[in-house]
Amino acid sequence: MIARTLQDRRGATIVEFGLIAPAFCLMLLGAFDVAHTLYMRGALQGVLQKVARDSTLESGSEAQRMAVLDGRVKSHAKALAHNATIDIKRRYYRTFSQAAAARAETWTDTNGNGTCDNGEPYEDANHNNGWDKDGGDAGQGGAKDAVVMTVTVEYPAFFPLRGLLGKSAANTKVVATTILRNQPYGDQSSYAAPVSRNCAA
Repeated sequence: MIARTLQDRRGATIVEFGLIAPAFCLMLLGAFDVAHTLYMRGALQGVLQKVARDSTLESGSEAQRMAVLDGRVKSHAKALAHNATIDIKRRYYRTFSQAAAARAETWTDTNGNGTCDNGEPYEDANHNNGWDKDGGDAGQGGAKDAVVMTVTVEYPAFFPLRGLLGKSAANTKVVATTILRNQPYGDQSSYAAPVSRNCAA
């Protein structure tokens, strides 16, 4: 009787499945989470490219037109994650090389903390009355300016993988960026010589 029981294999499959099922389910949830994030990134990059191209036209620099284009990006992102928070930023530069370098405006770092503060002197190269750590200026810019458009979408993770692992729930953050030059709908204006100013206290 004991020997027969030891040789009995009935029910072994369900026991084995019970052992591997939790790990398999976690892997499956992780795969779904990664797949959704990749899909969101691809879809966001696609709509961003289209909106950025439309923004480079002369009519795209108008505030009302920019709001319509930004609304298109937001509605597309909300269709994929209805509770997402969406942040859209535009920074413009005179050339592509300046946009790629994204260097801070020249300043004297007297306190050595790596940022312009406490009244430190700086050169306001783009005349916007503020020190820019990336050397750019906010907005769409003008003719022939290189515009870096960045969209950040953050939303609660769709799959509770972190919660199942005993960790606090985390948000999924997807960032899409593109850079395009505005159409030559007029002569590009030129900046005057840099003005020496002092950083905010």
